[in-house]
Amino acid sequence: MRVIGIDPGLRNLGWGIVDVAGTRVSHVANGICKSTSGGPLAQRLLSLHSQLEEVIRRHQPTTSAVENTFVNKDGAGTLKLGQARGICLLVPAQFGLEVAEYAPNAVKKVVVGVGHADKKQVLHMVKMQLGGVDPVGPDAADALAIALCHAHHAQFSGRLDAALAKAETRKGAA
Repeated sequence: MRVIGIDPGLRNLGWGIVDVAGTRVSHVANGICKSTSGGPLAQRLLSLHSQLEEVIRRHQPTTSAVENTFVNKDGAGTLKLGQARGICLLVPAQFGLEVAEYAPNAVKKVVVGVGHADKKQVLHMVKMQLGGVDPVGPDAADALAIALCHAHHAQFSGRLDAALAKAETRKGAA
């Protein structure tokens, strides 16, 4: 399974890709899609869309995960971030990918062990879990953390499905 994690942002949209084979997770690539600041919103969104399309086309993930947007006091800023997040949901869906969504605290809990970890702790744990990889920036590190979170959930889900199927088989044999 190849997972793309996406950290929504209007100026800097982080992305990180990991491969998952059993319990082994390895780094594939990471980066940041940047929009021109101060230009028309529609053009900025189009730029992010085009860049994210190219990332998915180049790396061909099989599934995706996006961080949920938190609401803050600046309503206009939250709305713009929500529009950028729409791009993060739309582009993978255009490629036929399933899109999972995770709250920021859930990502931190899985990757660091505590839901209120700071960016330095997230970066440190991403580096540890991915063999010392050096993300191109904090948004890319967050995106890799989102990909790791999804990989963890997918592994757990697979084990749960297998256990349920095994239990059902035993029940049918009895």
